[in-house]
Amino acid sequence: MTPTQFRAPWSRQLKWITVFTTSLLLAIPILLLSKAPQAQSTLYNVAIGLPLATLLLSTLFAIRGYRIEGGNLFILRPCWKTRVTLQGMSDVKADPEAMRDSIRIFGNGGLFGYIGLFRNNRLGRYRAFATDMSKSVVLRFPERTLVVTPDNPQQFVTAITDI
Repeated sequence: MTPTQFRAPWSRQLKWITVFTTSLLLAIPILLLSKAPQAQSTLYNVAIGLPLATLLLSTLFAIRGYRIEGGNLFILRPCWKTRVTLQGMSDVKADPEAMRDSIRIFGNGGLFGYIGLFRNNRLGRYRAFATDMSKSVVLRFPERTLVVTPDNPQQFVTAITDI
């Protein structure tokens, strides 16, 4: 079976959040270094390094796209891919409103993506690998729910259904 690949387009909101947050995370260490005291404490050094580490880590976890191959969904990252087996999937459907009114439980809420555990009344608790909430596709399994946002949600649903 030939793998089917989809891009992960960024919404306008994600672009703005990423630009704003990146600017802030870069400005903090620059500002602190420009006002550096003679004797720098450990806390001061952490305040310089933590924003940069946050930015680097978030960049590594960004979503580049999705690939369906051999009964698996691969979430493509800059340096690796996350494999999700599609075995046992009970339903898949495009739902542009799926992530509406969600609360982030754990994860990233807008720096290079919406990635992690979320909750809302519509889906309950779910895991998201999203970049444009209006392109949401919901994959339901007996024990979990997953949301991804491929560039063509209907084509993605067809590709998953055809497995």
